[in-house]
Amino acid sequence: MTKVAAIQMASGPKVNANLSEAGRLIQDAAQQGAKLVVLPENFAHMGMSEKDILKVAENPVSEASAMNDSVPVQAFLSAAAKENKIWIVGGTIPLKGETEYKVRSASLLFNDQGDVVARYDKIHLFDIDFGEKGGAYNESSFTEAGDQIVVVDTPFGKLGMAICYDLRFPELFRGMVSEGMEILVLASSFTATTGKAHWEVLNRARAIENLCFVVSAAQGGYHVNGRETFGDSMIVDPWGGIIDRLPRGSGVVISDIDPAKLKQIRKSFPALEHIRLPCHLS
Repeated sequence: MTKVAAIQMASGPKVNANLSEAGRLIQDAAQQGAKLVVLPENFAHMGMSEKDILKVAENPVSEASAMNDSVPVQAFLSAAAKENKIWIVGGTIPLKGETEYKVRSASLLFNDQGDVVARYDKIHLFDIDFGEKGGAYNESSFTEAGDQIVVVDTPFGKLGMAICYDLRFPELFRGMVSEGMEILVLASSFTATTGKAHWEVLNRARAIENLCFVVSAAQGGYHVNGRETFGDSMIVDPWGGIIDRLPRGSGVVISDIDPAKLKQIRKSFPALEHIRLPCHLS
């Protein structure tokens, strides 16, 4: 069995303050025995406006030896992984995109040597208008979408990587299952409005329909920019049971995940073998 953790934060616009809080929570998770730690979306920077993401965008770096002060968020994650001897899913980091004045919302997987071993760029961008009470979001204004699913071999099993709004698109996860996904890691910043209605049911549904573990790290609380995020970071087993969760506030959700349990469930309830409509991702 492997102990995994999801970290919950309420990030603000000051990168250094967010990194300090993330570092404290990563260390807490590592001291509790976690070998894989997942951070939430926008963990290092929650700007006052959507355009602020351009101010903190970094160039991508893959090797720990190349990390330096020019890429402070990636350098922080690399050092945290190496110092704590853990694997880290680095929430999301704004990395410079192909289009001028746009970034990629990237989730980077660091191994316990501090190297980047996988990168997933958010595919589904959150362009939603809730009206006067709920506010409007236009993520595509300054973010360009990715177009590749990512499933990567790790010491803990095959990891599928996703970000926030992706959770609503089941075909993405069917594509991951076709590549062997056993653990879904999700970095999220669900709004309070959508979270109340859909967060738990979507996390449990993705676990149930794909017979996989789900480790969801969320932003949770009130932010300096006036936004409110739902929180409720959770770890869900392949039968849809919530193993651990944190409804509100900063903290760590942690649990053992047992690959033998996953294999047993998939063997005794072979729904994935009964798929008759293959998912074709274009």
